[in-house]
Amino acid sequence: MALLHRHFLLSFLIIIMVSFVASYSTLQEDPLRLYVEDSPYIIDNDETFKDFIMQSTNDMVGSGTSTSQKTINVNDYGAKGDGRSDDTQAFKKAWQAACSSEGAIVLVAQNNYLLKPIRFSGPCKSNIVFQISGTLEASDNPSDYSNDPTHWLIFEGIDKLTVQGGGTINGNGNIWWQNSCKRNEKLPCKDAPTALTFYKCNNLIVEDLTIKDGQQIQVSFQDSKNVKASALTVTAPEDSPNTDGIHVTNTQNIQISSCIIATGDDCISIVSGSKNLQATDITCGPGHGISIGSLGAGKSKEFVSGIVGGSGSASNIKFQNIEMDNVTNPIIIDQSYCDQKEPCKEQRSAVQVSNVLYENIKGTSASDMAIEFDCAEYYPCDGIVLQNIDLESEGGGVANASCKNVKLSYRGNVNPSCPKKERKEIALDTA
Repeated sequence: MALLHRHFLLSFLIIIMVSFVASYSTLQEDPLRLYVEDSPYIIDNDETFKDFIMQSTNDMVGSGTSTSQKTINVNDYGAKGDGRSDDTQAFKKAWQAACSSEGAIVLVAQNNYLLKPIRFSGPCKSNIVFQISGTLEASDNPSDYSNDPTHWLIFEGIDKLTVQGGGTINGNGNIWWQNSCKRNEKLPCKDAPTALTFYKCNNLIVEDLTIKDGQQIQVSFQDSKNVKASALTVTAPEDSPNTDGIHVTNTQNIQISSCIIATGDDCISIVSGSKNLQATDITCGPGHGISIGSLGAGKSKEFVSGIVGGSGSASNIKFQNIEMDNVTNPIIIDQSYCDQKEPCKEQRSAVQVSNVLYENIKGTSASDMAIEFDCAEYYPCDGIVLQNIDLESEGGGVANASCKNVKLSYRGNVNPSCPKKERKEIALDTA
């Protein structure tokens, strides 16, 4: 797996049940696998997931690149592509023509197209390829977003859509960052647009694009199914507020692969209702790593299939084959995460965390605490497995581990390990 440069933080905040694989790897039939997978909410096995990706790719691409498809050039519908003229209406007309065609390629040439907020809505008559070879640039006038302050580009309600082409999507987010309450506490907190949103899009491919400087979240997959996102370069300045790279919510069967992500917040964030997500070959940094959360805030309850009571759960999660380079908090589970100025009240309810495997993780920690499990007293973390872990301090000192209210097990060499007085070890049957 590619070196995870700079600040790759695998951060577990307050979380919902998500079946997540950080790096594709076939586990042998050993007690560890049987232990981790002994759950009614287990992720599909690796071969099943692999078959899904291969089949969905064939289904989506199959006729998607056929020479019989109609090519619709946005320039033919009035787009100027000079970076100054408003090309929004031209793009709307081009999309309407494509959506009503029996298969179409929307061609965005190698020009710079200025766009106000726009929705590309389905259902469409057939599959569509949206080929971005040039640059889509967001209007940086907040008044243009008065009807919907939370979105810039939206693809919604479309089946068998491919968005690709090697081009750039530029959110022009600087004006929103300057006026963020996280930059200036005297300012009121306001919504900011997500640069690129896919909403209720099934059998979706997004690949070979650069998404940069989104006003808030860079790319969001919402309420979608069967998604393949690959070869994406997603960037925003390290100090840009709330600029998650790839955000996944209520989406099932999604593979994120071969992406370079460097943002001011989570590289990948996974929240409520997401299931069967595989992220492989991810280069992350700067950023807050791959985060599952934050949920359960304000005593809210989050649910996915088969979950009842409590405030949700996170289970059957694997982080495998990862190299850390000068990372702050390389491995962390925090059930008490508090993202506000005032201290958060301790609650008797918590998102339950169980059956989490960390395997083959090595590298250096920028913080003294390389491994930290801060779990709730009333709902301790259960079934946490550390296998073949080797994390050292970047400065040459001793890396430390802290374990609070966690039941864990070690396999192979684990460095650093929690003090024995903090351990509540679980037994794995090695027979």
